[in-house]
Amino acid sequence: QVQLVESGGGLVQAGGSLRLSCAASGRTVSNYAMGWFRQAPGKEREFVAAISASGGNTYYADSVKGRFTISRDNAKNTVYLRMNSLQPEDTAVYYCAVDSVSDYGPLRGAGRIASYVYWGQGTQVTVSS
Repeated sequence: QVQLVESGGGLVQAGGSLRLSCAASGRTVSNYAMGWFRQAPGKEREFVAAISASGGNTYYADSVKGRFTISRDNAKNTVYLRMNSLQPEDTAVYYCAVDSVSDYGPLRGAGRIASYVYWGQGTQVTVSS
């Protein structure tokens, strides 16, 4: 069993930055890809970014490409999401998750919510205009 705890959310003005952290405990997650998702009020949960087990490959939703950066520190069992140039439409609860594979490819995309095995409780990000 893996427990995930997100932190780093908060209230920020448009154009600002935040860095989210997701600390895993219970077992090492260094062999598994991890992802960030978000869910805004009244909307479905959506894929934001993912990173392979080694950290060598990263994947982003088009809406955040160039603004967000996902990274991981396997020694700390932690994944991060650096968010720059935040906009009001980025307001959501952000969740991290652990997949059951180490990386993605043509047959296994990074954004498939049902594929992720463990989820955190989420951290609120609010961007004011």
